Amino acid sequence: MLGFLKQPVVVTAEINMNLVALTVMGLVNRLWALSYPRAVVFDEVYYGQFVSLYMKRIFFVDDSGPPFGHMLLAFGGYLGGFDGNFLWNRIGAEYSMNVPVWSLRLLPALTGALCVPLAYQILVELHFSHCAAFGAALLILFENSLITQSRLMLLESVLIFFILLAILSYLKFYNLQKCSPFTAGWWFWLLLTGVACSCAVGVKYMGLFTYMLLLAIAGVHSWHLIGDQTLSNVSVLCHLLARGLALVVVPVAMYLSFFYVHLTVLYRSGPHDQIMTSAFQASLEGGLARITQGQPLEVAYGSQITLRNVLGKPVPCWLHSHKNTYPIRYENGRGSSHQQQVTCYPFKDVNNWWIVKDPGMQQLVVSNPPRPVRHGHIVQLVHGITTRYLNTHDVAAPLSPHSQEISCYIDYNISMPAQNLWRVEIVNRESDTDVWKTILSEVRFVHVNTSAVLKLSGASLPEWGYRQLEIIGEKLSKGHHQSMLWNVEEHRYGKSQEQKEREVELHSPTQADISKNLSFMARFTELQWKILTLKNEDTEHKYSSSPLDWITMDTNIAYWFHPISGAQIHLIGNILTWASANVATLVYVCLFLWYLLRRRRKICDIPEDAWRLWVSAGGLCVGGWAVNYLPFFMMEKTLFLYHYLPALTFQILLIPVVLQHLTDHLCRSQLPKNMFSALMVAWFSSIYLVYRTFSPLTYGEPTLSAAELRSLRWKDSWDILIRKH
Repeated sequence: MLGFLKQPVVVTAEINMNLVALTVMGLVNRLWALSYPRAVVFDEVYYGQFVSLYMKRIFFVDDSGPPFGHMLLAFGGYLGGFDGNFLWNRIGAEYSMNVPVWSLRLLPALTGALCVPLAYQILVELHFSHCAAFGAALLILFENSLITQSRLMLLESVLIFFILLAILSYLKFYNLQKCSPFTAGWWFWLLLTGVACSCAVGVKYMGLFTYMLLLAIAGVHSWHLIGDQTLSNVSVLCHLLARGLALVVVPVAMYLSFFYVHLTVLYRSGPHDQIMTSAFQASLEGGLARITQGQPLEVAYGSQITLRNVLGKPVPCWLHSHKNTYPIRYENGRGSSHQQQVTCYPFKDVNNWWIVKDPGMQQLVVSNPPRPVRHGHIVQLVHGITTRYLNTHDVAAPLSPHSQEISCYIDYNISMPAQNLWRVEIVNRESDTDVWKTILSEVRFVHVNTSAVLKLSGASLPEWGYRQLEIIGEKLSKGHHQSMLWNVEEHRYGKSQEQKEREVELHSPTQADISKNLSFMARFTELQWKILTLKNEDTEHKYSSSPLDWITMDTNIAYWFHPISGAQIHLIGNILTWASANVATLVYVCLFLWYLLRRRRKICDIPEDAWRLWVSAGGLCVGGWAVNYLPFFMMEKTLFLYHYLPALTFQILLIPVVLQHLTDHLCRSQLPKNMFSALMVAWFSSIYLVYRTFSPLTYGEPTLSAAELRSLRWKDSWDILIRKH
């Protein structure tokens, strides 16, 4: 029974020392003196604000991308015990002692370090030599721009890590597909591909470019799989379902989970609330939720309400009126009704309150029991302070002459009768008998006499309108554009006919937990839409650049400058590596077209397996460069050099691919091969020399003299900061 003890238990393991050495070098290269400088560096001022909000559980919206990258940075702050108390107000500000700088920068540095062994493994999985793979890793290791970006609290190195992880995972899966499909390893690498793709997109939307590339490659491979006659129909179907699950369903589910965690952690009201809908704001702790707690849910005749426009552009605003009237004549000579102005006002104000009145009754209070307003009911809207009725008529709006003017009616006794009846249409109703609800209902007001719809035009009125936003009556259209939709934000039941008493009425004790009515998917959809459509006013930045400047690195970015010593950190690349990457791309494209034309003439210059390797490796590297670079030519946003780094990474991987191809297929005899090898040694030595030359600008130390800084200005377009004495 104990016979197995007669033999020793032996465990054998294969350790790739190349991989170990590259990992150690990457960690040393990226983690060395990580806390230096102990000051805010460039976009750390931007990401640090979000980390602080995470620490305080305060909701925010960042239009630059999804929340996963911010969560990773915040996780570093959490591990370091950061309490979120630091004012991220300027670049160069010294960090206080409560800010765990090393911990905040650790995750970007680790992911940047792991990109080195990932590059090695990718080339190995592409079936290139270990020498070529080692060369690719060294090029990543000694790329100054990648080092700079990974040693700070920034997201590009995290993005590149997940991109490379997705590429490696798919290559491992594809290689296992040939010999052992549906094994544990096969499933692991396939699922990891989907997970890595989702993480890349979750860090920055730029990750979507590589995800689309991998989906295209997987689609081509699946097409070949369908044509494989050795596989049964059931087997092909299982393969396709497995790929659909891992590469589509899993990434979508993970992407949703990022937002779920984001919205769960950030449950408190904050400075970004007002760009969200009232329902979203009411789901947060504090802020609007505190204001709306206890207010009636159902709008009734006699209700006192504020109406917020659903669009929220150009700024969130509320239906508003005041005692001032429209000018008798506008600057262009057109006449107006000279009625009381109605606008959309972007601030909370007592003049935002309106009373919902039954046209058949004079009372402005809620009856007992309340009579709720339903979809299709006719109402009058009475301005709370001035008690004038919301009105429209066949008079052109001040800034939108093709639409009707909206006013509060004043009887001038000039044969212009009041037209103040409005039909309530609940566009998100479940049935035609739905009750108009606070916050939850999106309502359209249709004018009974003219069929015009109450709408926010978005234009700013002149000085006579206090630069408030224009409200118009637009003829009834089939669509439900958000500028036509309104929701009740604040609500109380009116109890007094007296105007002064009405202004100070308290909330009704009726309880309604509105926040529970907003599901996660509703919050996700709204937040996702805001991220995609919210645009900050892009101003020209000193270090912004165009995509054409990136290829030849005609631009750089000064990240940090010490005002006393003159030490500085720049985003500036290894110019020899960048030039080599451009040459490799050009050589690959030219050789590819040459081979393609020759093969069309039935002339095969290289063996078939070498051709397939040339196409697959080049398609991945050149394709990865193209999809991560060319889309920027179509983007209308402020661009910086760091946007090019994912594309550059693919270009760097192409360099050893081209070099090995030249060695194997164009250097026919031993003498050219020896000369080529010697040239490669000199070239790698030069790359290391350039890396060392610019390392003071990469790491921020040692401090250089003015003469030494001038000597590093290899291009006139580079902005190297030189301290004036």
